[in-house]
Amino acid sequence: MPIEFTLNRDPIAAPDDKAEMPLLWFLREDMRLKGTKFGCGIGQCGACTVLSNGSAVRSCVMRVADAKGLSIVTIEGLASGERQLHPVQQAWIETDVAQCGYCQSGQILSAVALLNRSPNPTDADIDAAMTNLCRCGSYVRIRKAVKAAALRSKTSQL
Repeated sequence: MPIEFTLNRDPIAAPDDKAEMPLLWFLREDMRLKGTKFGCGIGQCGACTVLSNGSAVRSCVMRVADAKGLSIVTIEGLASGERQLHPVQQAWIETDVAQCGYCQSGQILSAVALLNRSPNPTDADIDAAMTNLCRCGSYVRIRKAVKAAALRSKTSQL
């Protein structure tokens, strides 16, 4: 029986033989969504972060079977259409957060999840929620972008 869930607003029916596959590899290899990155493979670094029903999850340790009935959003599905970036994506660009960029899709999705829970986060809220690793050390710009996105989001729904 296929594993049904929503992926970037579209219904998906993953084949039963993919049930034990990490969601990360299903997204990258089967769905060809390359924005979700492999980092550590043990759920520590956050490069593989996706949204599951609006919460940040590490897709390298989530099985495809665990996605059954859920709404999964990757970086490719975050924007509304081709020209309307999500407020967090826009804030990331305006704040010039990325250096190498490898961790940024996971960072952005973690920020979205934070703002879904706490629309006006404090520095402590941001530090506690943004547990993704950035080898370039762009944490100060990440915090600044999260705050900018919070201001931007007051007029738009996350």
